[in-house]
Amino acid sequence: MKKYIATMLVALCAHPAWANGLDSLELFVKTVGSGRAEFTQVVTAPAKEGQAARSKTSTGTFEFSRPNRFRFIYKKPFEQSIVADGQTLWLHDVDLNQVTSRKQSSALGSTPAALIAAAPDLRALQADFTLAAAPDADGLQWVVATPKSKEGQLQAVRVGFRPGEKSSGLAALEIIDSFGQRSVLSFSKVEVNPSLPPDTFRFTPPKGADVIRQ
Repeated sequence: MKKYIATMLVALCAHPAWANGLDSLELFVKTVGSGRAEFTQVVTAPAKEGQAARSKTSTGTFEFSRPNRFRFIYKKPFEQSIVADGQTLWLHDVDLNQVTSRKQSSALGSTPAALIAAAPDLRALQADFTLAAAPDADGLQWVVATPKSKEGQLQAVRVGFRPGEKSSGLAALEIIDSFGQRSVLSFSKVEVNPSLPPDTFRFTPPKGADVIRQ
C-alpha cells in the first residue's frame, strides 16, 4: 500500500498539467532562448456610451532571441515593423514611410515584450512586474503581470500557455492599458529555439524615410 501511494505521488508531481501559469512562464524563460511564430492581434477599444465596442484585427510574424532582441512584422491590414536590435527600438510605419527610434534600455522594462522576449530569467521580470498565477481559462494556464511602475500606460498583462508542452506552450498575450483598451495576440506555428541569423534583428531606415529619434 505504501509503495502504491509513493508511486502515485511521484506521478502527480511529474504530471505537467498540475503546473500553473507562473510555472509555465518560468519554464518558458528558462528553456526558450529564441523563437518564431505567426500571430493574430485583436485590439478592442472601450465602448462609448450608446455604441458597441469596436475592434480591429492585424496579422503578422514574430521572432525573438533572448535577451533583448525581437521583431514584430505586421503584414495586414497595414504594414508595420517593430524591431529591437539590443540597443535601439525601431518602429517603421510603411505607409507613412516614417521611422521612430528610442533607446532600448529606457523603452522595454515594463512592456509585454519584456515578458516573452527580453528578460534573461524570471528574477529580471520580477524586478519590473508583480507576477501571479491566474485561474485556468479557455484551455490555457495564465499568469498575470502587473507593472511595478505606475508611470507607463500599461495596466496589466496576461500570458497564456498550453498545459503539458515541455518547452514552450506559448499561446496568447493579453494587454490592458490604462485607457481600458484590450489587445489580444494569439500565437500559432510556434517554433522553439530556431537558429536565427544576427541580421534578423538588424534594422536600417529605408531611403527617404522620415526618422524621428526620441
